[in-house]
Amino acid sequence: MRALRSLDRRLFARVAVSRLRGAHPVLPRLSKAANHGVLWFGVAAALAATGNRTARRAALRGAGSLALASLLANVPAKYATRRPRPLLDDVPLARRLAVQPLTTSFPSGHSASAAAFTVGMALESPALAVCAAPLAFGVMASRVYVGVHYPGDVLAGAALGAGAALLTTRWWPRAAEEPARAAPARITAPALPRGAGLVVVVNADSGPDGPGATVAELRRLLPEAEIVERGPEDDLADLVEQAAARAAGAGGALGVCGGDGSVNLAASVARRAGLPLAVFPGGTLNHFALDLGVDELARTAEAVESGSAVAVDLGRVSGPDGTDLPFLNTFSIGVYPDLVRIRERHEKRIGKWPALAVALVEVLSSAEPVRVSVAGVPRNLWLLFAGNSVYDPPGFAPTRRARLDDGLLDVRAVDGSHPFARTRLVAAFLLGTLGRSPVYREARLSALDLTDLRGVAHAAVDGEVVDAPEHLLLAKTPAGLTVYRPAEA
Repeated sequence: MRALRSLDRRLFARVAVSRLRGAHPVLPRLSKAANHGVLWFGVAAALAATGNRTARRAALRGAGSLALASLLANVPAKYATRRPRPLLDDVPLARRLAVQPLTTSFPSGHSASAAAFTVGMALESPALAVCAAPLAFGVMASRVYVGVHYPGDVLAGAALGAGAALLTTRWWPRAAEEPARAAPARITAPALPRGAGLVVVVNADSGPDGPGATVAELRRLLPEAEIVERGPEDDLADLVEQAAARAAGAGGALGVCGGDGSVNLAASVARRAGLPLAVFPGGTLNHFALDLGVDELARTAEAVESGSAVAVDLGRVSGPDGTDLPFLNTFSIGVYPDLVRIRERHEKRIGKWPALAVALVEVLSSAEPVRVSVAGVPRNLWLLFAGNSVYDPPGFAPTRRARLDDGLLDVRAVDGSHPFARTRLVAAFLLGTLGRSPVYREARLSALDLTDLRGVAHAAVDGEVVDAPEHLLLAKTPAGLTVYRPAEA
């Protein structure tokens, strides 16, 4: 260690002498620009403004990694070491270099932030990270050049930052490179060149920018398809039923362009009519379309023209009053809808898993558990979540599915009957030990019976709020829906 410290000081001295010989104007400005992460948050904002999904994910991952690395570097690490700044003992040299000698040097917080942001970006987009890497190396070099860190401080900070970025994958896994697996199509999906025989309902209420550009693109891709735009006074369910009837008469297929709620409605109608469904992403999040591998309008259009399709499972919510609602993504009762809403409000600024931690604290601080009998056993639950097929990762940030045909419900629940349950839940989430917490339960089931729901007013089905009856049966219809998907997916 003495030899390493000596080498560190010699390297710093060489950099200091080189600066005395001729100041470099760029590095000090770069160091200043990176104060408080301003430089990196600016880069993240620019990436988010592009509208590209991969760029946005890279920006969120980078910003979240930076926040974690900055916290680790500037609080526990520096207080544990308290290594003096390089120029603290050489006041004349500090004055000649115009450096304000501060107190704590190890590790370099700027270097930790630069490495965390760049490695975080690399986890989502290596190409974007390559573009940002020279900027990160410049920030790291500037910290030695301006005289506030030894080279060893910079290397330690970079290692800490890279580790923090990799640690985020424990809570927020990387985006899947391949679409989810699905079963062979159960019904014939006709090839519809130029969209002839396809009737597409476009929900004008879905998505942030309205349907204008989307409709124009659909007409360009599939000029012979019938495009039905939902107006302000139109009932979406009626439009979809009428569209399905015309598609069946033409021997074609039903299409829907909208968010997950619109896709859910169209899936129910298509299944009853025995029609294949073409899903065009037109909402804000498009969870099902992304898992299916049709993240662009052109991808779905390609599958429709070629007649390439697969079969996916349908989740079902059945009640004694005749309720029979399908769900393609998720079902939930309790505070889960509020948890998702608050997380999504914060995640663009601070990243997905930090936003989830904030949402957990905010929701659980005022929530009360509801009394529900699960498979005949009375439970006090803050939330119960059921996914149509198994989601990754475990916990409260389910993101993607590896399969859409596994025949399983992914059931996750938070039990509110344990002492200090709220505190234990938040602590387990932050420490990454949720799977071992007695407060959290998860199971993979083919069906689940929920009774005595008198204290539960509402449930959420694919993001849409519905009234909850006193008795619900969650089940699966394996390969119950045929949907278009390109053959290579």
